[in-house]
Amino acid sequence: MSRDHEKVSLWERYLTKEIGIEFKACLYFFGILFYYCIFRIIGGSFEASIIHMAEMIFLTYVMGYLQVFVLWNFDEAESWGAKEVFGMILCSSLYGVVAGLCGWFEGNIYVILGFVLYVAFIYFCVFLIYKTRRAIDEKLLNDELSLFKARSGEKE
Repeated sequence: MSRDHEKVSLWERYLTKEIGIEFKACLYFFGILFYYCIFRIIGGSFEASIIHMAEMIFLTYVMGYLQVFVLWNFDEAESWGAKEVFGMILCSSLYGVVAGLCGWFEGNIYVILGFVLYVAFIYFCVFLIYKTRRAIDEKLLNDELSLFKARSGEKE
């Protein structure tokens, strides 16, 4: 195999980041929409604003790009430190500001503050999901390496 096929191309790196952002947007949009729907149901309405939902999905994409390209992809970090907590607080606060400006929760400051805390909780849960996924991937790769060594006659 030539060296050109062994290296990851710039396009493949970009595509990997884009897929990650797509995944983040879907994941965070679901969490935000869930909170919004619960707010609407508690308020006695079973209808949601399409404009609000469009703002939410647009914001999750913007935040995904911000996280990946500016804020060190903090929700996929190996450990939770000051830098990651800063990213979580910043992004959660930005979600709260946009929610207030766009009127997602009818200007109710307590609901918006609850939303900010909820988004911070989502960020922490996503961090745990990525951490667990890495541990499982590592275990699977080690199992595959052991099988490969066994087939090729090597000892561990």
